[in-house]
Amino acid sequence: MAGKKNDSPAGFGDELPKLSPSEFRTYNRMAEQMDAFHNHFRLAWNQLLDACDATGKRGLSARQMIMTGLQFCSQLDFHHSIEEQHIFPVLARKMPEFRKELELLSQHKQIHAGLEKLEAYLEKCRSGEEDMRREEVKRLMEAFGEVLWTHLDQEVKTLGADNMRKYWSEKEMRALPM
Repeated sequence: MAGKKNDSPAGFGDELPKLSPSEFRTYNRMAEQMDAFHNHFRLAWNQLLDACDATGKRGLSARQMIMTGLQFCSQLDFHHSIEEQHIFPVLARKMPEFRKELELLSQHKQIHAGLEKLEAYLEKCRSGEEDMRREEVKRLMEAFGEVLWTHLDQEVKTLGADNMRKYWSEKEMRALPM
């Protein structure tokens, strides 16, 4: 449809031609892989948050909450480190969304500020320095929950076929890390 403007976040010119199923798979590969990683974090987050409100046998024990929370923090930190060191720099060569001063990396910083506080609290609980209080875990999680969930969704959308094809050829897509 020549002349029709694309409503994409990147806002580039005319609408692109329809992708074949094979082309779509190639261009959407990173989004699908990232969504699988992010689903793991969504499930862990929900498990922890549910346990904050659970009473009795419905929820995790205090020890399980501490260990699950510490594992969540460690895994998300590791995931973001890989992105920042190995994936985002490659994508940033052509995609402004992955440059340091823009939103996705800014979100990482906000998420990590929250993760650090949650991890510090859970470490104090694990060592016995503090008693684990579910309402405190919930408060710490909610402080960065909105930016985390926005980030998980936005990053996958940014890596989706409709956006990736604006910047990369099919051959280049196959060579991208991940």
